[in-house]
Amino acid sequence: MAKIFNIAGCCEPELNYMVDLSSRLNEIKKMVDAGMYFTMNRAQQFGKTTTLTALAEYLKTDYEVISMDFQTMSSASFESEQAFVAAFSEELLDLTEELPKDIEDRLASFAEKTDSSISLQTLFKVLKAWCAKMTKKIVLIIDEVDTASNVRVFVDFLAQLRACYLKRRRTPTFQSVILAGVYDVRSIKSKIKPEEEHMENSPWNIAARFDLDMSFSVKDIVGMLTEYEEDYHTGMDVAQMADLIYNCTAGYPYLVSALCKYMDEEILGTEGFEDRSKVWTKEGIHEAEMMLIKEDNTLYQSMIRKLKIQPELLTILYELIFVGNSILYTATNDHIKDAVMFGFIRNEKDTAVIFNKILESVLYNYFISEELASGKQYKAVVQEKKE
Repeated sequence: MAKIFNIAGCCEPELNYMVDLSSRLNEIKKMVDAGMYFTMNRAQQFGKTTTLTALAEYLKTDYEVISMDFQTMSSASFESEQAFVAAFSEELLDLTEELPKDIEDRLASFAEKTDSSISLQTLFKVLKAWCAKMTKKIVLIIDEVDTASNVRVFVDFLAQLRACYLKRRRTPTFQSVILAGVYDVRSIKSKIKPEEEHMENSPWNIAARFDLDMSFSVKDIVGMLTEYEEDYHTGMDVAQMADLIYNCTAGYPYLVSALCKYMDEEILGTEGFEDRSKVWTKEGIHEAEMMLIKEDNTLYQSMIRKLKIQPELLTILYELIFVGNSILYTATNDHIKDAVMFGFIRNEKDTAVIFNKILESVLYNYFISEELASGKQYKAVVQEKKE
């Protein structure tokens, strides 16, 4: 079966054209080898799940890897401590091929919810006993932790992980814990605790910094296009195409793949782009860019929802797009951090800039349509004429 450019879910190297992740995986493994606990928080559709899936495979020679996804657990699983322990235990039983018999039996009893005394404390006693029995050290990966980000029991779960980390030299525990999602779990307590208590005592303040650049470089895109060219022999100038794609996207993974997918599947065969040699050109990329700007996809929908929830973000973006004001990139500013976290902006020479040209056009169109719908623009014109 021919490979395709994928924009829906995890990418698989056997099925999809994708960038070479080996250098990224090697850098993450260094953190795992050092026993670090950390959060992989990146914007929506930034390749987190694809990276974690590849990482689990990459680590399994040296570690026992447990790779969970909180989206597979129902909302009822987070309603109480007992429900969470039961659901978590059931997931462990499903995901682990070989467990010591006593550990398996204990987790099974938790999963059946028959023991009213079960708690996070009793769960972690079993987990520590499991770590002590294993020849290979255990790495715990949890994707989509945002599912539980506003839930009290999850904060208590983080506190237990933190306690294990602090005692790791005396008590067997996980070699590394990796939590993945959009939000930075290090500040999760601020969503649950009273204002005066937040931040200072975050249960995830033991997390190491995760600064790995997960956007695609021009070199990354060249590698992906080279593989495509080997299959189809379009005659494209691979280096030039990679540069043009990067200039549109600044390496935002979803948008890179979406542009390529549009050229390969939507533009091919239309007027002026009758064959692949005509598609993989500057004109083909421009056509795909226009289509991508106009569409309504899950990435744009997610971003617009963030703007409606956090109007401070809207103000920052409006200033950058319409007013043209330069905004200092300040890592300690909560609104700047949120704008980065959600993929709206990036740091360019200590200045905040819209992440890429495509998103700038999408946001520009959104602002204009909102102003027209509310009559703001019309009122502003009328006022200008009066003056």
